[in-house]
Amino acid sequence: MLVAAPPALAQARPGAPPGEYDFYVLALSWSPSFCEATSERTSRSMQCAGDRPFHFVVHGLWPQFHRGFPEYCQVPAPVLENRTVSAMLDIMPAPGLVRHQWSKHGTCSGARSAAAYFTQVRQARAKVRIPAEYETIAEPRMVTPDEVEEAFVRVNPGLTREMIAVQCDQRRLREVRICIGRDMNFTACQEVDRRACRRDQLVMPPVRPGRS
Repeated sequence: MLVAAPPALAQARPGAPPGEYDFYVLALSWSPSFCEATSERTSRSMQCAGDRPFHFVVHGLWPQFHRGFPEYCQVPAPVLENRTVSAMLDIMPAPGLVRHQWSKHGTCSGARSAAAYFTQVRQARAKVRIPAEYETIAEPRMVTPDEVEEAFVRVNPGLTREMIAVQCDQRRLREVRICIGRDMNFTACQEVDRRACRRDQLVMPPVRPGRS
């Protein structure tokens, strides 16, 4: 399979002033791909071995510039209370992920508190509808990046192909990234779109069965 060389990575800007950014990227991780790729380290995790099956989960909500992105805007980051972490585990099913996202990205949002930032995360996630065909995959499924983008565009009014990008590893669909403006409406994002997966076909590992 021939694959185009990936574009250069966007430049990080550590320590940028909090609240200075152009839009958000909502990163939705395909949980079965994450669990398959990291099976040894996550075999007992809530996300990969708990009672609840997960499909797309929130990786993060990232403040972004039109070129580059801020990160670690307050070091050390303000303390993240355990109750705030616990409240996010339904859509971000790993305490370490929640804490890391606050330190790296949430501190750049300009939100008045961690709780306020994670309220924004939940608002962004609520805006995006997951295509029904990706909620109950029982067997490995082959897809193309175009098919996945089109599925999301079809069920999310106002979303266009210039506002979404699929990410992958060598063979798996890893993530769908959707650009959302500061007003919580979908927005175009050329740099994010340019860095999308260029592979012809990807596998989506199946959603594992839940336990009652």
